[in-house]
Amino acid sequence: MDNLTTLNAFVQVAHTHSFVAAGRVLGVTASAVGKSVARLEERLGVRLFHRSTRSVTLTAEGELFLQRSRRILREIEEAEAELSQVSQAPRGRLKVSLPLVGHPFLPVLADFKQAYPDVELDLSFTDRRVDVVEEGYDAVLRSGEAPDSRLSSRLVGDYRMIVVAAPAYLERHGTPQRSSDLAQHSCILFRFPNTGKLQRWPLHTQGIELDQHLPAAMICNNLEARVCFALHGIGIAYLPDFAIREALDSGQLLQVLPDCAEHGSFRMMWPSSRHPSPKLRVFIDFLKERLFP
Repeated sequence: MDNLTTLNAFVQVAHTHSFVAAGRVLGVTASAVGKSVARLEERLGVRLFHRSTRSVTLTAEGELFLQRSRRILREIEEAEAELSQVSQAPRGRLKVSLPLVGHPFLPVLADFKQAYPDVELDLSFTDRRVDVVEEGYDAVLRSGEAPDSRLSSRLVGDYRMIVVAAPAYLERHGTPQRSSDLAQHSCILFRFPNTGKLQRWPLHTQGIELDQHLPAAMICNNLEARVCFALHGIGIAYLPDFAIREALDSGQLLQVLPDCAEHGSFRMMWPSSRHPSPKLRVFIDFLKERLFP
């Protein structure tokens, strides 16, 4: 703690350009402040201030050390604030952007609200890439990697994109054995709402990627529609396993072409200038535990 006291004394002198003024801020004498700075200079082996009878100004070394010192003290302040929040009950408004997904997210969100009634959920469901900082969101849930130097992130869970079909469809049309067989099948395709482009499936044979000319039975721009049509035997679909876990377990949907699968992930992202608040921490933990156990 002596080092922190000395560091704080140095920063206050740099801000006020006066040992006397720094002493007033810190509640100690100017002499005590001067001795702290002198000891710091002796330990570092450099002069931090130019001293005169009228002013105290930083040397080049002092300017450099001030930047680091401010950062250290700010980190300590933020750590203390974070720890002081741990004992507080999560409460208040939580504005979060989530992708356009329904089941199983919606039931879990309802369970969260019942578990934490003092947290006011302000949820925006969109596949648009919102600007978390500029649009005032506390956090955003995104799939895949989305590098943004302004954001901190935490992994919520991993999932797999797999090719599936209903048993009734496979009985009528047969089960594809290789990617190229899909040319003879009906496929349920996804069109990205933002770009209008069709989602690519990871189709390949002997390590060579195949053309994406899939016969479209239906084209949809949301997840629930594709799940519904796949369950009704309309065609073969490429879906995230978290959305069809129950259907897979019950045999309502069957995975085909197991080599045509990709891994994905969901990350919660929030402004990097802030530590996650208690309400955001419990929100992330709740989603992680319930959606990706």
